[in-house]
Order: sequence, then structure tokens, then C-alpha cells
Amino acid sequence: MTDAAAVTHARILKTAIPIVISNATVPLLGLVDTGVVGQMGAAAPIGAVGIGATILTALYWLFGFLRMGTTGLTSQAHGAGNGPEVSAMLSRAMMIGLAAGLGIILLQIPLFWLGFLISPASAEVETLARDYLAIRVYSAPAMIGLYGVTGWLIALERTRSVLLLQVWMNGLNILLDVWFVLWLGWGVSGVAFATFLAEWSGLFLGLWLCRSVWQGRDWRDWPRIFDRARLRQLAVVNSDIMMRSFLLQGIFMSFLFLGARLGDVTLAANQVLMQFLALSAYALDGFAFAAEALVGQAFGARNRPALRRAAVLSAVWSVAIVAGITLGFALGGRALIDLLTTAPDVRNAAYAFLPYAVLAPIFGVWSFLLDGIFIGATRTRDMRNMMALSALVYAVAVLTLMPVFGNHGLWMAILISFVARALTLALRYPALERASEG
Repeated sequence: MTDAAAVTHARILKTAIPIVISNATVPLLGLVDTGVVGQMGAAAPIGAVGIGATILTALYWLFGFLRMGTTGLTSQAHGAGNGPEVSAMLSRAMMIGLAAGLGIILLQIPLFWLGFLISPASAEVETLARDYLAIRVYSAPAMIGLYGVTGWLIALERTRSVLLLQVWMNGLNILLDVWFVLWLGWGVSGVAFATFLAEWSGLFLGLWLCRSVWQGRDWRDWPRIFDRARLRQLAVVNSDIMMRSFLLQGIFMSFLFLGARLGDVTLAANQVLMQFLALSAYALDGFAFAAEALVGQAFGARNRPALRRAAVLSAVWSVAIVAGITLGFALGGRALIDLLTTAPDVRNAAYAFLPYAVLAPIFGVWSFLLDGIFIGATRTRDMRNMMALSALVYAVAVLTLMPVFGNHGLWMAILISFVARALTLALRYPALERASEG
């Protein structure tokens, strides 16, 4: 990226659309996992796969910083024309991912014990879930390593490769699910083994997609890779993102837990409506990732006009997508609720709170976009601090509104948290632009 004119609408779309399509394959895999074990004619296998997958997803989520940190630092190195550092970043990310995965394997007994302590289940479900985890845990290095590979590819705007990677992994997983469970009768273990093979094959495909790096020597430039200053920068960026993510996850987890206090029907209705937020996130991720890559490259090149143009064009497309999502939810929200649940009481409760889910993309779009901008610029200290402030605003809103308005107050609080995240980051944006000038 040499000038602002290089940042175009076409470039934004070329980066974003493959991510949007890639995200669309994620819920499909969950449906197939549930569907194949559902053919076994018992409830326990479904619960076992659900709990096992949830425990591993929570563990992997702890290392989600690796994707974001890798994108920010790699895109900056690329923008600065520092090819050796681009290669070194991939090596660092892979080493962190593989080490983290190995750590999960070595600590699996206490980690899974804690998981079942938090999510207790019947003896039959827990036994089956342990069989599932005993297989899937050995793909932890592959799955976490893929965070680094994906972040690196996004930084270089190679999102078609990310799409190929996701389609390959999920497609193979689905085919193996059907083969192992329905044809061979392996049950829950078959679902686990299918995912194990898909994740390792995904890592190998990802490394092949990055093959240009392995053909050079920079990926094994150990003095550069283990340079103290760069390792310190990576540690600071990743720790800031991890803390920010903990706070963000705390908001969403508390939303579900507080909703549970209002009764099973309200809890179920909130869970149904949270799927609306998930759909919004899948769509907006693509443009947030485009902002990460293009802002990061502009920041690395010390090109303020290009950075501003990347932010503005990403915002234009994010708002356009949100307008479509909001209209779709407004017109088809009730039909989507009916699709997600057949329980009349849950449907009626969800109808009552549907307006909040319709408004959520409008309130949340700016926080998604600004997250992408700040990740690209690796202004992670601002992200951490503003997230802490936003979490405090959310807590005050919950304590103030929920006793008076019940679940309406809880939904108001989550929307207020979106606004707080956007406003606090927006206040720090001018400083980010100034820093891009060096």
C-alpha cells in the first residue's frame, strides 16, 4: 500500500466477502454434528457432543488473541515492506499455537475436571463426553496453530485462502461425520475422530497455503524470531487482547446468567435471540477483518491518509450490511424465531424482546468496526482500557435497569454496552491516526 488511492471499495469487498462466506459454514458443521448423533436415537450422545465441544471451544477461545495479534503485527510489517518480519511472525505464531496446544494436552485431566465442574451432566453424558474429549484434545495444537495461520493470511488480504481452508475443514468434517457415525456406527467417538482429522488436515493445508514462506530462509531466522523487543511487543499485544476478550466474554456470559434468574422461558427466549446477534457478527466480521488488514498495512507504512480511507470505506460497507441485516430481522424476525423453537411460550417471549435484537446490529456495528481498526494498528492498550470502562458502564446499567424493567432492562444494558464500546474507542481514534504518522 503506497497511497490512499490504493484503498478501494473493490479491495474492501475482495477481503471481506470470503470471510462472510467462510463464517456461513461454521453453524452448518454444528448442525451436522448434532444431526448425526441425533440419529442414534438417544439424548445422551447429543448432550455429550454439546458439552465436549463447549469445553474445548472455551479452552481454545483463551488463545483467540493469537489470531488478532498476528493479523495486526503482520499487516504492519507488510505495510512497512519488512518481508523478513512477515515471515518471522508466522513462525512465532506457529510456535505459540503448537506450544499452547501441547499444554492443553498435558493438562487435560485438571482442565476437563474443571469443565465438568462448571457444566455438570448425568453420568452417562459425562462418560460419553470424556470419550469425545479424549480423542479431540489431541488436535489442540492444530486448532490453535490455525489461529496464527488464519491471522497471517488475513493480514496479507489472502482471505480466499481462509475461505478455502474453512470450506475444506468443515466439508471434510461433515463427510467424516456421516461415514464414521452413520455408516461405521462409531457414535460419539466417530464425531470426535472426524473433527480430529479435519483439524490436523486443516493445519497442513494452511501451512501449504503459506508455502512461499517456507521456500525462503526468513522463517528460520532464529535471532530475529527470538528478538527480545519483538517478543515483548507480541506478549504485550496478546495479553491486552486476552484481557479485553475476557471482559467482553464476561458481558455476554453475565447476560445469559442474569437472564436465567428470570425463569427458563426468558432464558430460552434470550438464547434464541442471541442467535440474531451471532448472525450479525458473522456478517460484520468480514469488514472488521478487512479493516484490520488495510489499517495495519497503512499503519506500518506510516500513511495516515491510507489509514483513514481504509477506516472510512470499511465503515461504509459495514453500515450498508447492517442496514440489510436490520431490515431482514425486522421483516423476518418472527419467522426466524419460529424456525429456532417450536415451544409456544418461548416463541411469545422472544417476540416480546425481538425489537432489541433488531436494533442490536445498529448499536453494535461501530464497536465491531473500531475493534478491527484498533487491532490493525495494534492499539491494544486502548482496546483493553476502553473495554474495561465499557464493562463498568454495562454493570451500572444492569444494576440500574434490570430491577425496574426485568429482561427489558437486561437487553437495554447489552445495547448500552455496545454504545459504550463504540464511544470510548472513538474518543481514542484521533490518537491512533496521529500515531500512524510516526
